[in-house]
Amino acid sequence: MRVLFVTNGHGEIAIADRIAQELHAIDERVRIDHFPLVGESRAAFMHEAGPRRAMPSGGLIAMGNLRNIARDLRGGLLALTLEQRRFLVRARGSYDRVVAVGDVYALLMALAVHAPATYVGTAKSVRVAPYGAFERGVLRRAQSVFVRDEATARALQAHGVDARAPGNVIVDLFGDANDPRADAVAAGFAPALAIFPGSRPSAYGDARFLLDVVRRVGSGRAQLGAMLSVAPLLDPAQFAAGFRAEGWQVEESGSELLPFSLVRDGRTFARAWRGAIGPLLARAALVLGQAGTANEAAAAAGVPIVAFERDRDRKTAWYRMRQHGLLGDALLVLPGDLERAVAGVNALLDDPQRRAAMGAEGRERMGSGGGARAIARDVAERLR
Repeated sequence: MRVLFVTNGHGEIAIADRIAQELHAIDERVRIDHFPLVGESRAAFMHEAGPRRAMPSGGLIAMGNLRNIARDLRGGLLALTLEQRRFLVRARGSYDRVVAVGDVYALLMALAVHAPATYVGTAKSVRVAPYGAFERGVLRRAQSVFVRDEATARALQAHGVDARAPGNVIVDLFGDANDPRADAVAAGFAPALAIFPGSRPSAYGDARFLLDVVRRVGSGRAQLGAMLSVAPLLDPAQFAAGFRAEGWQVEESGSELLPFSLVRDGRTFARAWRGAIGPLLARAALVLGQAGTANEAAAAAGVPIVAFERDRDRKTAWYRMRQHGLLGDALLVLPGDLERAVAGVNALLDDPQRRAAMGAEGRERMGSGGGARAIARDVAERLR
């Protein structure tokens, strides 16, 4: 039996791999392939397939972002899309099921395989962006439809789509929160902040901004420190080079898991971490995050999140707006200038009641886990 996962986003790759992990546990005989429409991946439970190439936008071309669309077109987006479509058409007869993870575009592409389809919706919700009439028409072509919350499932059911919400897969992404190796990344920090700069190329610049915020906030808090999450497809050496150029002393450890520490004026302000984010969330009082899925995972874990409006062209503000719609008051969005950013973080650290309320809101908004197992079980039963 062969299954093809089709994804169109960085967070969606992590979600697909988590479902694949559960599917492998149910039936290890299933061959699981993965075709990422956006970017590269290093999935642990899926075999990579199909043509792929990183685009300048990192995949952020929705909601009329004409500048990013133009950049991607110059970078070969149209040719890549046609090549990806041809691959899926040639794959007809090769797979027993196709699982699309992401938005409806992923499902549209996956349907070219002409195999029974499962759809896993990751972003859309009636809380911020309900599925429209065209999208609902596409969803009706899938044999199984899973969405992120019960309210969205009910709205789709009212329009004839047999959608289910058995649990939010993002909640299943934490990894082992008790990983003792993470004690070293948080050692001596009180409070410890988690830094999630994201998984796109913009993360290198965002990380430098976030560490500037940490340094300024830490000037009045002698033990404050940060745990910098380095996404799997990003290069620790490029992070380190950028920090050196900003005047940081970078102390390399030789460890793949904890590649370097950041020191200023003899004080360690941060350590880098290349493991799962769950252990960081178990140790963090607050997240400073420009990420997508990682921010949502923080909300599910009950950790308050601060994001910053620092898009250079202001054309991707929709992304943060959408995330705020999904997470509500679990996410605080601050201005991107350093002075106001520092003031906002300091005020939040001094307000434990607000942080507790943000944590509770995040847990409520994200819901319960178990989605990965439920979706994998559905796929396995339909394969049989």
